[in-house]
Amino acid sequence: MGKWAELPGTVALLLMLSLGMAGGSYTSAPVPPVTAACSFYSGRSCEECLKNVSCFWCITNNTCLDYPVRNILPPSSLCAMSAARWGACWINFEALIITISVVLGLILLSTTVCCCYCCYCRKRSNSLMRLEAEEENLMRERERRKQEALQRKNERTVKHNEIRKKYGLLQDMDHPYSRYENE
Repeated sequence: MGKWAELPGTVALLLMLSLGMAGGSYTSAPVPPVTAACSFYSGRSCEECLKNVSCFWCITNNTCLDYPVRNILPPSSLCAMSAARWGACWINFEALIITISVVLGLILLSTTVCCCYCCYCRKRSNSLMRLEAEEENLMRERERRKQEALQRKNERTVKHNEIRKKYGLLQDMDHPYSRYENE
């Protein structure tokens, strides 16, 4: 009953009753409590330690330590970064941090490049649309000026014909043979 004495009385009693060990001796391998401290896994294996995400494993002295939540990185006084394992036993904490920072950097860089490219394309399409609209306006303006010029030309022709008619210089084009009759 030595291992169970570390737990609070009610929890230990409930665990012992549920396992049927209230009065008997405990001979099999100890089952880790649900809320075991990280130090409980020291001297065991890295995999057992890292099952609890609040723990990290130090290879140099085979200890399972509580991850210092107040610090972003565990201080070297606890364990060297190259010897610390967190999340996976096959990669050290130093390599894990470098890998994560490189991946996040690439994601950030690619997102920035994509945003800049999209903005460039939008700006370019807007300028092309603006150029097309300007060109269309110029074409309409040319057509309007051409129509005004034709209208002024017709008005001048009408005025000139009135003056010619007034002074008898306008010949009737309705009857091309009329001029031979007058002679």
